Amino acid sequence: MTKYIFVTGGVVSGLGKGITGSSLGVLLKSSGVKVFMQKFDPYLNVDPGTMSPYQHGEVYVTEDGAETDLDLGHYERFIDENLSRNSSVTSGRIYLSVLEAERRGDWDGKTVQVIPHITDEIKKKIYLAGKTGADVVITEIGGTVGDIESQPFIEAIRQVRMELGKENVMFIHVPLLPYLRVSGEHKTKPVQHSVKEMLKLGIQPDVIVARTETTIGDEVKEKISLFCNIPFENVIVAPDESSIYKVPITLFEQNLHKIVAKQLEIKMKATKIDHWNNFLTKLKNAKEEVEVFVVGKYVELKDAYLSVIESLHIAGLENGYKVKISWIQSADLNENNYKEILKNAKGILVPGGFGKRGIVGKILAAQFARENDIPYLGICLGMQVATVEFAKNVLNLESPNSTEFDANTPNPIIDIIKGKDIQNLGGTLRLGLYKTKLKPKSLAQKLYKNDFAFERHRHRYEFNNDYRKQFEAAGMVFSGEFVDQNLVEIIEIPSKKFFIAAQYHPEFTSRPNKPNPLFNGFIQAIISN
Repeated sequence: MTKYIFVTGGVVSGLGKGITGSSLGVLLKSSGVKVFMQKFDPYLNVDPGTMSPYQHGEVYVTEDGAETDLDLGHYERFIDENLSRNSSVTSGRIYLSVLEAERRGDWDGKTVQVIPHITDEIKKKIYLAGKTGADVVITEIGGTVGDIESQPFIEAIRQVRMELGKENVMFIHVPLLPYLRVSGEHKTKPVQHSVKEMLKLGIQPDVIVARTETTIGDEVKEKISLFCNIPFENVIVAPDESSIYKVPITLFEQNLHKIVAKQLEIKMKATKIDHWNNFLTKLKNAKEEVEVFVVGKYVELKDAYLSVIESLHIAGLENGYKVKISWIQSADLNENNYKEILKNAKGILVPGGFGKRGIVGKILAAQFARENDIPYLGICLGMQVATVEFAKNVLNLESPNSTEFDANTPNPIIDIIKGKDIQNLGGTLRLGLYKTKLKPKSLAQKLYKNDFAFERHRHRYEFNNDYRKQFEAAGMVFSGEFVDQNLVEIIEIPSKKFFIAAQYHPEFTSRPNKPNPLFNGFIQAIISN
């Protein structure tokens, strides 16, 4: 039988439930256990696809095209497994499904209620995850215990425990354990009150992962154990770390995986975490820094580029360097200042985004990189602005643009994908994994060491093939193509040391010890330059 672990949070949000669950996933997978991960988000959006990055950070895309919460990026990077739309469930999706069933008459005239209809739909998603072939499903419940919107999820997992028993279902609670510097002591009351909130909802946590600034003594753990009604050894301490990648080792040293295996009666092999320790060794030994200028439009909220950030750091460590990111607000760049602001750039990355704001600055960043032969990596919109810039300053076309930003441009270098409906924004993008054929002897083929690349997409505008011959005649190479629809996936300029851009999002496939080839090549180009 598939085992289920539910991770809840208490006191405040943002404590790292996702990192806790992911770290446990690392330990279980390293012990021969097959793991699947899932996130329940209590907001009423069907998915985060239509939400501003300022609201919820980046939208992470799975192979099967689901637009999900950024925590799924952590899940995949940590456990090195490709997840699916079954991994991301929102209140909006649950309520939409139930209401559509009501409209069809599926409930035979019964009154539709939170219990049992909503909770049953949530349980369906839980049990569906159990059909993936995983030995253990780790599910994070978004939000904080006590939130009104989270209550149906808490009730659903309570019922799952009732249905399957303690030997098949486990609750891990992640509350804040604050440290008062004035008195020089940790205060356990917030943890106690958080557990009491859980008890009110019918759930007794099996493990408490206390999030705190520093390590704590046994007397504090004993107090938590006594007042929260759990064994002393089941109180796990998760202090702040200099890197999220250290958390699995912290939990390993406190035997969290063994506690889980004992309760859930899981037969584990010897835990082999050499690969994780190797990555941490790279982190420890990296002394020199390599600087990357990231020119984006959401730079005030770094979570909007979370997978880009992690991909840069992973690629840097693979090459023995720490990566220092210098953030440039693209809306601040103009014709009068861009050369001064970018003059010290050793490498420029222009990430994805939507909307007209800051586009001029992104185009200027691509121009500066091309004209000064600075390593350039463009992602999605970063590829599109590179082609618009090339059309403007190399081909000398009149007012080239994307129809996303100027529907009446005389030279629509970037245009809507044919057949795409833009009346409904949600779920109408080109989403998920596609196969890209790479041009022989191109930089792209050299980086991927393959004739094909398999990467994830999230966009609705594409390069306009009507201009392809003009670009090729002027020295741009279209080195990646989605052959089925003749869509441009990768552009590069061979006359430059490193100038490459992709329509897809390579950041979604970077993993510790396995950087995405485009990021790896980009960092190597900066180092050698």
